[in-house]
Amino acid sequence: MSALFSWLLSGIRLPLVLASVALVIYAVFFANPYDMRILTLCGIYVLLVLGFQFVFGHAGAVSLAQATFFGIGGYITGIVATYFGAGFLVTFPLSIAAPVLLAVVVAVPVLKLEEHYFSLATLGIGLVVLLLAIQWSDITGGTNGLPGIPSIDLAGLVLSDRRSVLYFVWSLVLVGCLISYQVTRGLYGRAFHLMREDRVAASALGVNIAHLRFAAFVLSAAYGGAAGALMAHVIHVVSPENLDLALMVTCLTMTVIGGRTRIAGAILGAILIVFLREWFRVLENYYMIAYGVAALSVLILAPYGLVGALERLRVLLFGHSQRPKPPSVSEQAPQAALAEKYDHILAARDVTLGFGGVRALDGVSFDLRDGEIVGLIGPNGSGKTTLLNVISGLYVCEHGQVTFRGQDITRSPAHIISRRGIARTFQHIHLVDDLSALDNIALARAGIDGTGLFKSITTIGGDRRLERARRIALAAAERLGIANVVMEPCGGLPYGTRRRVEVARAIATGPALVLLDEPAAGLNEQEQLDLAERIKTFAADGITVVVVEHNLVFLAALAERLICLDRGKVIAAGSPDAVRRDPGVIEAYLGLGASEPLPVAAGVS
Repeated sequence: MSALFSWLLSGIRLPLVLASVALVIYAVFFANPYDMRILTLCGIYVLLVLGFQFVFGHAGAVSLAQATFFGIGGYITGIVATYFGAGFLVTFPLSIAAPVLLAVVVAVPVLKLEEHYFSLATLGIGLVVLLLAIQWSDITGGTNGLPGIPSIDLAGLVLSDRRSVLYFVWSLVLVGCLISYQVTRGLYGRAFHLMREDRVAASALGVNIAHLRFAAFVLSAAYGGAAGALMAHVIHVVSPENLDLALMVTCLTMTVIGGRTRIAGAILGAILIVFLREWFRVLENYYMIAYGVAALSVLILAPYGLVGALERLRVLLFGHSQRPKPPSVSEQAPQAALAEKYDHILAARDVTLGFGGVRALDGVSFDLRDGEIVGLIGPNGSGKTTLLNVISGLYVCEHGQVTFRGQDITRSPAHIISRRGIARTFQHIHLVDDLSALDNIALARAGIDGTGLFKSITTIGGDRRLERARRIALAAAERLGIANVVMEPCGGLPYGTRRRVEVARAIATGPALVLLDEPAAGLNEQEQLDLAERIKTFAADGITVVVVEHNLVFLAALAERLICLDRGKVIAAGSPDAVRRDPGVIEAYLGLGASEPLPVAAGVS
């Protein structure tokens, strides 16, 4: 209970709770029948927006099918209630199940699409359903719709007066808010956050993006169907307007104005837009213009939504709220389990990959042993990062084979490779700026320890998986020497510290192989030496480390062996001194005619 009060009193939640209490008092004691009707419609739209938030806000995809799910829910309620005389306890579950079934059927082809292609595909689905509703007039009533839908009937208890309908709708809204909170609050919700901000990093950390997008799409369908069923009972008619694109635009406007990832944003956005439309109706022919100008003004003045604007205003007036303390104890990440015996931890054989007419990798072959530190060098454009992308599953090679711990991973997806024990950092930092360093590191466990949708919804109390992930994150931060800044937002940390956060996140996965892409970039000489010593402790624990670097000073203090690439080919491999003196390496770095050994500081960038 104390945790609940702490949650309510933190941030801007107290003003929102007080506003909600004021709204309840008004609805109970002061609202007239007309106000009750409007507040009931607000509740229905809140459910619609909550569902849309899953796919638009949390999954980061613009689906134009939310109005379709809404309309299907309404038509199922109307058809089953009017033709078969079924009550709410039958029609409501069916109205949720039907759009969910449609979402499941279309998810396989549609969710593979990205950006505007996904939006156009969902729009096409909506147009097909709308055409079906119009043409199937014997069942749906065609353009005239299907009237005579009865009031909500709960096993003989008919909710016919507006007050009881208002209370019932908002009770379902409360249930919808609780489910949304459960889904987005723990480690599962953090996985959504990471996927929305950086899909590449999410895949490399073992997060199954396809499953998360599927869950978001199905949840949006369930909420849309529930909202459509309630609307049919409240207005007693369902028509093609329930499937219209205008409703989709209204839903999108509510979501953006309120805040696309916040439950409070769904409530504020729905209430504001519904009341704006009602207030501006007195302008008759000009009300749509006034409504559009008001909505556009809110979008311009509050680009992060009303909730985001309130948060920024609170920070401006009162400063940042006190940040929670890090875990009191840390916990080492368990290392990836061994599948079977193997000769080399990783073996690449004739790996080839081209982009257009350019061979980024051309027959690359090498082996890695347990617990060694290998430097991967080469001039810009030689294929170093491309090779890491192939090993980690972000790219699929055209020819060749990559085996890890005795298993072929050549065509395995990135999240599967990560879960098998390969972690990596990136040439350009991939962190979520608005999350703390601790939670950024804890995201390493999202693909490993993260649970499914059903468990997230049914988990009562604190998320133990998130708590454990934070303990592991703290241990990783301690190993990298950044435990003193783990509660700071990553966006405000120095560049070199952010580099260490990313390395700590890779270690927190419990890997057997770590791929570090220019980890010393942005560090001064002392920081480079310190990082090199810390990386050596990883190898001492049996972790194999591959370091991509231009900085040979850094590698000289770290790597046991160097592999040099040039134009996608391995041109030298061996001890650092031998590779530095290799004529092919000297030519690749310094050009034809060079005869002196490659300077230890050559290629520093």
